[in-house]
Amino acid sequence: MEIRLLHGAAIAPYIDDLARLRLTVFREFPYLYDGTLEAEAEYFATYASSGRSLVVLALYDGQVVGASTGLPLMDVAPAFQQPFLVQGRDPASVYYFADSMVLPQYRGQGLGVRFFIERESYAHKLAEFDCCAFCAVERPGAHPRRPSHYKPLHGFWRNRGFLHDPSLRTQYAWRDVDEQASSDKILSFWLKGLSA
Repeated sequence: MEIRLLHGAAIAPYIDDLARLRLTVFREFPYLYDGTLEAEAEYFATYASSGRSLVVLALYDGQVVGASTGLPLMDVAPAFQQPFLVQGRDPASVYYFADSMVLPQYRGQGLGVRFFIERESYAHKLAEFDCCAFCAVERPGAHPRRPSHYKPLHGFWRNRGFLHDPSLRTQYAWRDVDEQASSDKILSFWLKGLSA
């Protein structure tokens, strides 16, 4: 397994690979995301244009099999900044961990931990942020598409030092695999302070 750390414009050559990976992994529960390559390419172009973005690529035999992303919260959609503003927190002090994606056959090999380590290390190195944060979709326990073997990642995130703050919530719209049109989904945030 090869790990590559990419920033800004160096991300551009991998946009198509990242788009396909995200469409594959985020189609699973709990995201159930039914997107398009065009929308994903536009999404990842944000990372290529951000001077403080990070993509951690996992490659096996030259193929992208996993990736994790981060960038300043100020560089993402206003819907993700709004919960912080409402509470009087400065979004400019937050480094945002957006995606963490691994193809099923490469899971359980430590990539998730590596992704968190690399993103935290980079955010710390920038020395501009007080904390790291990410958000996760909230789905009901009895959701009809919840697989019987599904295990939430809450324990993994807590083991990485992140705390859930259910008061930091937002809504974001996308189309689920069984929907005809986009609908709002509730997401709540997990945070971890960056020690000096």
